[in-house]
Amino acid sequence: MAYLAQQFTGLRCSPLSTSSRLSRRASKNFLQNKSTSVSPTIVAAVAMSSGQTKERLELKKMFEDAYERCRTAPMEGVAFTVDDFAAAIEQYDFNSEIGTRVKGTVFKTDANGALVDISAKSSAYLSVEQACIHRIKHVEEAGIVPGMVEEFVIIGENESDDSLLLSLRNIQYELAWERCRQLQAEDVIVKAKVIGANKGGLVALVEGLRGFVPFSQISSKAAAEELLEKEIPLKFVEVDEEQTKLVLSNRKAVADSQAQLGIGSVVLGVVQSLKPYGAFIDIGGINGLLHVSQISHDRVSDIATVLQPGDTLKVMILSHDRDRGRVSLSTKKLEPTPGDMIRNPKLVFEKAEEMAQTFRQRIAQAEAMARADMLRFQPESGLTLSSDGILGPLGSELPDDGVDLTVDDIPSAVDL
Repeated sequence: MAYLAQQFTGLRCSPLSTSSRLSRRASKNFLQNKSTSVSPTIVAAVAMSSGQTKERLELKKMFEDAYERCRTAPMEGVAFTVDDFAAAIEQYDFNSEIGTRVKGTVFKTDANGALVDISAKSSAYLSVEQACIHRIKHVEEAGIVPGMVEEFVIIGENESDDSLLLSLRNIQYELAWERCRQLQAEDVIVKAKVIGANKGGLVALVEGLRGFVPFSQISSKAAAEELLEKEIPLKFVEVDEEQTKLVLSNRKAVADSQAQLGIGSVVLGVVQSLKPYGAFIDIGGINGLLHVSQISHDRVSDIATVLQPGDTLKVMILSHDRDRGRVSLSTKKLEPTPGDMIRNPKLVFEKAEEMAQTFRQRIAQAEAMARADMLRFQPESGLTLSSDGILGPLGSELPDDGVDLTVDDIPSAVDL
């Protein structure tokens, strides 16, 4: 309105022609109307200008009062003291020293790593190389996805933007060494994959760590190249985290496994290879032979129709020559009915322990009766045979002249 008033105030009209009375009258009326409409506009503009000036003066005074309060009484109206503020800062103070463990939340991943919120002034970065103890191509292979909360360790600082560098790999290494020390203390056998070889021995991966197996501690006569990418049983010889030294033995593991093999026991095995005369089965790092005659009571003309490399099956230990390192196996003795290994191998797997127990009982009875037959149960021997086929002291219920056993009382070897 003030702008319009200025425009109307400066307006000048050209003189009217005196030749027309109507024109002079119209001009007079126009000028009268103009003068009556401009005056209120000018007054309003003046009034508005005065209101703005008053408001500006009030704002100026308010800011001056606020400045004076900040200068003379800065803590007036504040809900906490300077000490409270210092304590709050100390509580949320961030320790960015290398080696410090921090808890963080992954909020973004890319081809090279992940961004992690650790409540610092800027986000931290976890590279794909530091995301896992194993070699991976993307952090998601290690289960690192947005939203994952995990404990990380600070390993450095990015000089370009002052962001912190994190690692999960270092933490996993510490846990792996601790696990190896525990396994060594428990003297357990572990399965490890051979990933390399050098002049001195094999390199195997144990709990994510690279362990060394000297050739002198390998029981197999196979060449190193033949063992690559295969799993072998191992026992711990030396675990030294400070020297990053992890030494293992395959020979000790195999020896312990062989000591646990008992005649008539049932073990789980994996078919390694097929030969015309039988199949070689891996039973915990030891290769045993399942002869073609011990696969089934029914004749097996082609082993490949019954077994294939990689098949898992249960076998019975028939014999174990520790000096020569040979183990003879059988699935024939585990058949509930003759031919089940060919027609229904799943049933043989399910009934293996039950059939083995029956086999052992029959063997024990046969041995007892054989010993009794040799003694001929003379009274001077002081022994007798119970109804269960167990030798024991001579009882008063037996005749003094002993008891003779006929051949029919002894089970046939074919039935065993």
